[in-house]
Amino acid sequence: MNLSLEVMLQLSIVLPILSIFAIIAAGRYPNLREGVTITTCLILICFVSNLYQGLLSGETISAFWWELLPGLTISFDIEPLGMLFALIASFLWLVTTCYAIGYMRSHEEKNQTRFYVCFAVAIGAVMGLAFSANLFTLFVFYEVLTLSTYPLVTHAGTEKAKQGGRIYLGILLTTSIVFFLLAIVSTWFVAGTLDFKLGGIFADDVNPLITGTLLVLFIFGIGKAAIMPFHRWLPAAMVAPTPVSSLLHAVAVVKAGVFTVLKVCVFIFGLDLLAVLPTTQFLLYLAGASVLIASIVAMRQDNLKARLAYSTVSQLGYITIGALLATSSGVIGSSMHIAMHAFGKITLFFCAGAILVTLHKSKISEMAGIGRQMPITMAAFFIASLSIIGVPPTGGTWSKWYLMMGALEADQFAIMMILMASSLLNIAYLLPIPFHAFFPNLISFKQENQIPSSTGTSINTMSGLQIKEAPWPSLIAIVVTTLGCLTLFVYPQPLFELASAVLTGRG
Repeated sequence: MNLSLEVMLQLSIVLPILSIFAIIAAGRYPNLREGVTITTCLILICFVSNLYQGLLSGETISAFWWELLPGLTISFDIEPLGMLFALIASFLWLVTTCYAIGYMRSHEEKNQTRFYVCFAVAIGAVMGLAFSANLFTLFVFYEVLTLSTYPLVTHAGTEKAKQGGRIYLGILLTTSIVFFLLAIVSTWFVAGTLDFKLGGIFADDVNPLITGTLLVLFIFGIGKAAIMPFHRWLPAAMVAPTPVSSLLHAVAVVKAGVFTVLKVCVFIFGLDLLAVLPTTQFLLYLAGASVLIASIVAMRQDNLKARLAYSTVSQLGYITIGALLATSSGVIGSSMHIAMHAFGKITLFFCAGAILVTLHKSKISEMAGIGRQMPITMAAFFIASLSIIGVPPTGGTWSKWYLMMGALEADQFAIMMILMASSLLNIAYLLPIPFHAFFPNLISFKQENQIPSSTGTSINTMSGLQIKEAPWPSLIAIVVTTLGCLTLFVYPQPLFELASAVLTGRG
């Protein structure tokens, strides 16, 4: 049966949500349940790949679902930025599912069926958000994503998990209702439309004070972008299992935030208007402060997941900065950094989870010497760290290069210095971890070797040293995302072409 691209567009949104019924039905049979999830992942990747080919061939792909009021619709459209986000999310859903199988079983997590159900709903929401044709549709799926990930954050069911979930839900819902929704309603009254349009939707004679205020409301309202001071939900959510952290930081939630920031800047305001608004400079410096402050806070965290969480806050600031620079290179750099950061950060979280389930360690101060026990994991951590830092031979090199070029194009030399300083701070809080893992100053490997291995781990002995890696599904996921970091350096062209096409609106 040959499906039209319009049908594939709609199935990309509906399929993950429909799969929850099969996941629930197979809940008592873990192999079948996870087989359903992986099959759904593969079908979604096929749909999204076909949509990508359709975009490249110049086809217009859109779908209409429902009209709430005249001009206020639930509708979808394929354009390069949404396509880039959908490609990343669909592929990394498969990889994260593979990782989760090894992690959840080895860690003997409870409520695994609920985990896969909520994960599927979240990915369906991401697809709807990525392909939204207007702000109203985007807002609906933005909120569905928040609600569907709340049970994932509170998965453990402990008081600490519940407290983290309250902070997560409280901040994201508050920013959405107080700022984001107000910005959307105000935009409707000022512009008369919420449809995304390349170059922006505001008239030339609109009062810059009004649009400048709207920009502030949007940036503060998109809480998932974690700009300070609305960032605390992200470290609070680290009480969740590592596959959830990977979902939050790489596949869905934070990427939905910065994707929305880019979408609003390019398709609601337009780069020309954005460049002259009185509040753009203030927001640029606020994003720059988020980058630096979060990096400094990250350096002080001994818990590995907490350090990575604050690193994410900092890296999201890069994408927000690129959007607010209102230059072509800035937009390209931000778009590329969505992908580069996704592969780098998901690898780091995968490694953190692997260390936890294998060696039962979560504190950085306890990780000296573990590189000889988990060589693949820590080598992956090192490569992913290089990508976050932005140096060859990793993909982060290119996105940071274009962000620097964007700062130069906009004559934002202070922002350029912030980006450079942040990269140095990245080195300071990331590289010591793999360095001490492979080259400890003082460590008794005899003591380390006495740590019992987890169920499902591979154990070998080499010169009296026990090699203990994560369960093989998790290890495969780590290797795949690490190779992604390297591949995006040697073959960035497809990603660059998609990022460049954001400026024209067509593939």
